[in-house]
Amino acid sequence: MIIVDTALAKREAEGNPVRVALVGAGFMGRGFVNQVVNSVPGMVVAAIVNRTQANAERAYTEAGVTSWEVTETAEATSKAVAAGTPVITSNYAAVTEAEGIDAIVEATGNVEYGAHVVTSAIEFGKHVVLLNAEVDGTVGSALKARADAKGVIVTGCDGDQPGVQMNLVRFVKSIGLTPLVCGNIKGLQDEYRNPTTQEGFAKQWGQDPHMVTSFADGTKISFEQAIVANATGMTVEKRGMRGADHRAHVDELTKAYDVEELKAAGGYVDYVVGSQPGPGVFVLATHDDPKQKHYLNLYKLGEGPLYSFYTPYHLCHFEVPLSVARAVLFNDAVMQPLGAPTVEVVAVAKRDLKAGQTIDGLGGYDTYSVAEKASVTKDENLLPMGVTEGCVLLRDVAKDEVLTYADVTLPEGRLIDQLRIEQANLFA
Repeated sequence: MIIVDTALAKREAEGNPVRVALVGAGFMGRGFVNQVVNSVPGMVVAAIVNRTQANAERAYTEAGVTSWEVTETAEATSKAVAAGTPVITSNYAAVTEAEGIDAIVEATGNVEYGAHVVTSAIEFGKHVVLLNAEVDGTVGSALKARADAKGVIVTGCDGDQPGVQMNLVRFVKSIGLTPLVCGNIKGLQDEYRNPTTQEGFAKQWGQDPHMVTSFADGTKISFEQAIVANATGMTVEKRGMRGADHRAHVDELTKAYDVEELKAAGGYVDYVVGSQPGPGVFVLATHDDPKQKHYLNLYKLGEGPLYSFYTPYHLCHFEVPLSVARAVLFNDAVMQPLGAPTVEVVAVAKRDLKAGQTIDGLGGYDTYSVAEKASVTKDENLLPMGVTEGCVLLRDVAKDEVLTYADVTLPEGRLIDQLRIEQANLFA
């Protein structure tokens, strides 16, 4: 977004930076803080929320920030922000309810906690940028409806693969083509990976083993492609997507799909394993004008009917500040659900599970995710992955069996379950 840098430079020159608060000072959150502090004129990290204070301190310290104030209330946060003093707090409400903060970046990856943060931020009139595809893929439509009512934006982010796909979709549409496949390039897909198998990789890169597991076992890709589907109106070809092992360039995928089938379905979200240019994204699109097809062929995109467009990288936290600026300065969302979900993310047993067992969290030992049509999810009463943590099984469930609401008892009093009901009622 080339226009963003000019707008931020203007805010810097005016001494009026965009003030953003980060919730979740993990691996990606620390990268975001470092990026804003050292590479984004016109924006400041006004506050960091983390339940472990040392992690928030680490994020500021690694970025070169040497002093801050620890607060517990919104009033204290407001005063510190007005004075230009960075804030650390363990209480998200001390930030979401504070004055002087323009936007919240939610980067916890936790569905229930994230839902509380986002709903509070919306209630108090703040834009939200999600580095949390899990909460978006579970109750994104309900959150958007609440945000619309308050005149603020809840959006996915640049840099993460869903946002990169959506930017590519907007580009492709802007030059007159119709996107029919939105694809994500993976290096590995193994549904049975767990925090033990991924511990070494996680340590090597300073990441959380559960988060790394969610990348490997299909959970993350399912959420990422679900929110792309919900932002474009696309669907999945089948439960779990096609997920081809394609050890070649994505340009060759233009011959792998039936164009008429794609058109009839409204387009598919998908992923491939081992393709080039990894770890990027691709969009396959079509054009109905023979004159323009001639030009596309001249410009080396081939004869069609599908044309390949791709971005060879996704730069995660480097690009997230762009999303903040787009929301605050231009009221522009990177990605939001169009309306009712078209794709849901449902839970599948990673191993044999026993009645009475409490299901662990995302990227754990008990479940992995697959993307499924929202209509099928509703008709078969399938259990969304975003609500599984803490559920107690009512029966034995075999490995690779898809869970349903009838299989579990939900924990009491959760916001995420209330939002699921709210979302269903919105589109009843």
